[in-house]
Amino acid sequence: MPQSRHDSSAVAAVRRRPYDTLSRDICLLADTKSSDRAVVAVRENVAASGTLIPDPADPSRMDAHVSPSRVAGRTRAPPSKSYTHRAVLAAGYSDEAVVRDALVSADTKATMRAVEAFGGSVDRDGQTVEVAGFGGRPGTPDDVVNCENSGTTMRLVTGCAALGEGLTVLTGDASLRSRPHGPLLDAVFDLDGRAESTRRNGQAPLVVGDGMTGGTVEIPGDVSSQFITALLMAGAVTEEGIDVELTTELKSSPYVDITLELLSDFGIEATRTDAGFSVPGGQSYAPEGGAYSVPGDFSSISYLLAAGAVAGAEGEDVVIEGARPSAQGDSAIVDIVRDMGATVDWDESAGELVISAADLTGTTVDVGDTPDLLPTIAVLGAIADGDTVIENCEHVRFKETDRVSAMAEELAEMGANVTEQRDRLTIHGGETDLVGAAVDGRGDHRIVMSLAVAGLVADGETTIAGSEHVDVSFPNFFEAMRDLGAEMTEH
Repeated sequence: MPQSRHDSSAVAAVRRRPYDTLSRDICLLADTKSSDRAVVAVRENVAASGTLIPDPADPSRMDAHVSPSRVAGRTRAPPSKSYTHRAVLAAGYSDEAVVRDALVSADTKATMRAVEAFGGSVDRDGQTVEVAGFGGRPGTPDDVVNCENSGTTMRLVTGCAALGEGLTVLTGDASLRSRPHGPLLDAVFDLDGRAESTRRNGQAPLVVGDGMTGGTVEIPGDVSSQFITALLMAGAVTEEGIDVELTTELKSSPYVDITLELLSDFGIEATRTDAGFSVPGGQSYAPEGGAYSVPGDFSSISYLLAAGAVAGAEGEDVVIEGARPSAQGDSAIVDIVRDMGATVDWDESAGELVISAADLTGTTVDVGDTPDLLPTIAVLGAIADGDTVIENCEHVRFKETDRVSAMAEELAEMGANVTEQRDRLTIHGGETDLVGAAVDGRGDHRIVMSLAVAGLVADGETTIAGSEHVDVSFPNFFEAMRDLGAEMTEH
């Protein structure tokens, strides 16, 4: 068995306490009085609302300038980031596979580089990615694997690295190094692999490997569904398979549905059980016909739908292509916008959504399964009449930034009346008149794009710092918005 988990004595004392909030590794560590430098660093990050704001002197940093404008016309949603990550790694687990219509972004490139680090090769031509995989047996990387800002990459790749006979070191940027991975590290350890945090706080850099063999493991379901995805994808090629038993309610359940759907498309059997999930071992990844096509991304579609609903040109529509049905929980945005009063026509067979401007009214939305929709819903609520209540959102505080506080604070800068609670965000649209302002995208692609939609209807120009971060999931977001008629510039 490996020598130890990721915890020092001070951290171990904290970890013996019940997990009473989602924050786990971060917030519980932040409550300690330990002088350990790693814990102090965590406490400082949490004190800053979990937000690591980029250096304004960074030469790569850009600002977006948004003026009030109307939108109409036809656009296409980018491919799904969630599906692309999983498809590229699944292709890596295979002998060879082609991923078509892939999202090529900063995050998915990190997953492609990880596949190469484990011994695969990736040949990209536009949105077609040809992968010569490592056949379920990842090699030991020659160097540290840098996951940049991609939490999905780090978590899914942790499962893959655990299969290796040697050790893999995983790291990322400052934001990623502040995010929790403790429960996944514990799970790998319990499955006879090695998984440690170099700072012994559950955060990257991580050291993972020693040939995880499989078995039965318990893991909380309310920290990140990506932990379950990592174990299911890796478990298919272990000797014993993996049975995942959830110790808490599963949050973001649709993201595991995405995983199960994609695994099936790659010929992998994995199922839900009464206790959680199960994947038999000894399987091989092989998509039918040797190829897999990525569907459009409903998280990204949410900004296009919102723009059409709040800033559509009079008498004209916004038509969004690439919206074919899939397991994505974020397709709930269609019903949310409808519930707020917009008319949305969805031709599922053609994969097209049609929306026009409408007078919106507030609603109540539980984002337990759809955390990435919170920024979009918050903006819609600021423009709608009445209150919009976003419930069950504490886990949304542990994304690239604390998205609950970020949206509360940045919308307030634009004149919104907002009430923030630990697990709820209420936007008082009836008491709000948005005005242009200088706001911060918090180094978070979803915050940037949501604030850009708000800027379409604010009185005056809105300047959004850090607009380059849209490259994470929707690289041509500003170009797509300009094509629809939005007055948006970057520099």
